[in-house]
Amino acid sequence: MSSLTRIVAVLLLIVVIGGIAALAMWDIPAPSSKVEKVIPDERFQH
Repeated sequence: MSSLTRIVAVLLLIVVIGGIAALAMWDIPAPSSKVEKVIPDERFQH
């Protein structure tokens, strides 16, 4: 049973390291849509 636990732990470690490496190398583009929001004057103190 110890060898099965060791194999599962090694596979889990490989998946975690692979996920971190994929996120580190993935070139995610920045959002390019323009956002405009109208803020009413009542929200500001005069």
